[in-house]
Amino acid sequence: MIRILALALCAVLTFTGSAATAERVRLGYGRLVTNDLLGDGADRWRSGSVASSRVWGPGWTGGLPSGFGELLELRLGAEAIAPEDLARPGATDRPYAGLLTVGLHTHFDLGGAEMSLGGDLVFTGPQTGIDDFQDFFHDALGGQNLSSATRRAQIGDDIHPTAVLELGRTYTIGQTGRLRPFVEARAGIETLARVGADLTFGPVGRGELLLRDPVSGHRYRAITNHETGFAWVVGGDIAHVESSALLPASRGFALADTRNRLRAGLHWSGQGGHRAFYGLTWLDREFKGQRERQVIGSLRIHVDF
Repeated sequence: MIRILALALCAVLTFTGSAATAERVRLGYGRLVTNDLLGDGADRWRSGSVASSRVWGPGWTGGLPSGFGELLELRLGAEAIAPEDLARPGATDRPYAGLLTVGLHTHFDLGGAEMSLGGDLVFTGPQTGIDDFQDFFHDALGGQNLSSATRRAQIGDDIHPTAVLELGRTYTIGQTGRLRPFVEARAGIETLARVGADLTFGPVGRGELLLRDPVSGHRYRAITNHETGFAWVVGGDIAHVESSALLPASRGFALADTRNRLRAGLHWSGQGGHRAFYGLTWLDREFKGQRERQVIGSLRIHVDF
């Protein structure tokens, strides 16, 4: 699987336009901010992240194109992963990790299924500046700073090429319901296979491009239409993680047998392009020394002036 995904990564990163039938234009932009302070109010483990996407293509007609490489997404992200106590981390707790991600992905229709395929470069360590930014953020708003011991033990400077594949299919339920089962595979900074589903009730999101946040699993809107109203979403997935550079076996970490997520959220779209999203995600333990589960919150607010 790793070899196949690596070849797919190389194909997407080198494929710049021969499959496109017209000049690409910018079609949309999406982002999602996730933080445990928006969930259970703690500051630990999957502490905070930002995912953002910019999408280009020859046009959008309410569904994915059939051509590989026609619709391209530039994906940018940042994340802070922390031990439970930033100042005095436990001996068996996970190490601090700062991540910056840049990637290129393509989305296309594959026989009625929705395919997403691409690759990221994930930068880790003090070179990202995430540790300094988190201290600055905590100085401004309150919270613990990283101790020198936490900094010394953090995941070091490195670059992790990571291939990502997701295949899903949407089924209509009644007038506004949609069920979308999916499978996902990742190889790189974390190598895993995941299966899950998302259930949506409401008009918002129909005929749009929604992209999956890697931390919470929520899907955020990148190409939108003028539909107004609400949409409730619930979902969940289960993953088997083969390896993780964020929980290195060389340091004695044992990965949890499965990695489970459950999520729920609400999309809102108003007149004039105003829109918002808030969601919660329950995260299972990721390693066998993790003391408990956690709940993180995700937020997106967009106001058109």
